[in-house]
Amino acid sequence: MKHITSRDNPLFRQLKKLADSSRERRKAGQTLLDGAHLVTAYVEALGLPELLIVAEGDCTEDALLVLERLSQAKLSEAKKVMFPPAMFAELSPVARPTGILALVNIPQLAAPQSPQFGLLLEDIQDPGNLGGLLRSAATAGVEQVWLSAGCADAWSPKVLRGGQGAHFVVPIIERADLVEVAKAFKGQTLAAAISGESLYAQDLTGAVAFIIGNEGAGLSAEMLAAASRVVHIPMPGKVESLNAAAAAAVCLFERVRQLGNHL
Repeated sequence: MKHITSRDNPLFRQLKKLADSSRERRKAGQTLLDGAHLVTAYVEALGLPELLIVAEGDCTEDALLVLERLSQAKLSEAKKVMFPPAMFAELSPVARPTGILALVNIPQLAAPQSPQFGLLLEDIQDPGNLGGLLRSAATAGVEQVWLSAGCADAWSPKVLRGGQGAHFVVPIIERADLVEVAKAFKGQTLAAAISGESLYAQDLTGAVAFIIGNEGAGLSAEMLAAASRVVHIPMPGKVESLNAAAAAAVCLFERVRQLGNHL
């Protein structure tokens, strides 16, 4: 594979921009996947990456297994590059990199024409929370996720790590007009808040989309008004609310529970 040692190399500089800038990721339509798990999840769902980036002499055992697998899958040497560990670390978002990154095109997954299970996220700004929300959506079987313009970049390294492969199986629409999405959704749209009807009193066996708001401010008045109804999660404890990711998981898996006899 090609061995690059200069920070002035055009490829390294472009990869650094992708690692650091959501604007560059949107412009290029590409992002970086960090770590053996994410690279494996991408390959299993969508095929070979555009480029594999390796840390010279500093790969974990898991990363070496991915390298071997991609070699067997005939990823050409022209699509592999090696950087010294210090340069590699500049591209990785974690303190202890595994030694493997992949450059991939941001996938445009096909969504159902009339999804039966959706998730609308308004102004989720913390990358870890957004990643966790997408992971919960994927594991619960959500068919489409819409993000408002105020959400964190779905394809940033931290969100990707939090999603643990969710990005490769659930269609994600960024910068969506959530009010219009809610109005057009062919089914119930349930806004999660600290008041309203009990979540557990709802029939969730039909088409349903949950609406989850900002970590601190909750949902805007416009979103609350656009929803079919506002629901809350009964909380017998002495803390008044869950964080956004935990609340969404409760809502999503209540639908999974109600559909249990049909799964």
